[in-house]
Amino acid sequence: MFENTARLKERVSNERRLNTRSQQPVFSSLSLHATDLFKGLPTSFLREIEVRSEVQSFQKGHTFFKTGQRGQGLFLLEKGAVLTFRTSGVKKLIIAELTAPAIFGEMGCVGQCLYHCSAQATEPSQVRIISPPNVARLLEEFPALTRRLLDLVSQRFVSVLMDLDATSFRQLIPRLAGLLLQRAEGELVRNVTHKELAEHLRVYRESATAALGELKKAGIIEIRRKLIQILHRERLERAAREE
Repeated sequence: MFENTARLKERVSNERRLNTRSQQPVFSSLSLHATDLFKGLPTSFLREIEVRSEVQSFQKGHTFFKTGQRGQGLFLLEKGAVLTFRTSGVKKLIIAELTAPAIFGEMGCVGQCLYHCSAQATEPSQVRIISPPNVARLLEEFPALTRRLLDLVSQRFVSVLMDLDATSFRQLIPRLAGLLLQRAEGELVRNVTHKELAEHLRVYRESATAALGELKKAGIIEIRRKLIQILHRERLERAAREE
């Protein structure tokens, strides 16, 4: 009997502690703190963003917006991965591969408020969406945010420009070697097809396949289905440095 009474008291005490915790305000979106756009801003401001936004979950393959569409707001990737790109016929120009936390859709919030690329989830993702009226209100109340948003647009433009410069003036094999090193987990490059490599390198699939064949013939890599094994990392690094 005394044992049952003690257990009952302990359970009541635990329930009270849980109720107390649930009543305390919790700042849930830690990704806001981790994003350069919002980093260092007052917690009260970040709470305001939480109030003025909504979080949604999306499946792999979901398209958030397409090139030429009017801005639907600002997107904050909290979990998962998103690819931004442009297409021309069957060719795809990759703008950025984003992993959480990251901002995308920024072009829909400045200038003509038009998207100049498409955005698609490459794995199941959780995204916080700030609607256009709320974006406008936040930019008006916090001018520093406008400057950071324009900096983000500029940085991504420069990044694409540098990639295009490399595509124009560097040979394919050094660029392929660098991409393999960038995507490698240890000595393995997983879940990548020849078509995906070609899209990243801005070449036709046949060209990417031929370049992979040259690296394989040299004994630097081994190729399997959706898996590339690096056999000699130092030689691959030397290949990446060649002009």
